[in-house]
Amino acid sequence: MKVKLFDESHEKDLESSINEFLQGNIYDIIDIKYQLAITMSGEDQIYCFTAMVIYNEK
Repeated sequence: MKVKLFDESHEKDLESSINEFLQGNIYDIIDIKYQLAITMSGEDQIYCFTAMVIYNEK
């Protein structure tokens, strides 16, 4: 069993990164864990979209 971690500042970038990783279809996906974190820096909101893909190689 292996894991792959993804960390992006926009949800579409996270989606693209995960889709690119999965495109070869050489993995048996066990689970995908998703998390969103939001923080403030001055008046700016900073978003952090993360995911962990748990998989076995075929």
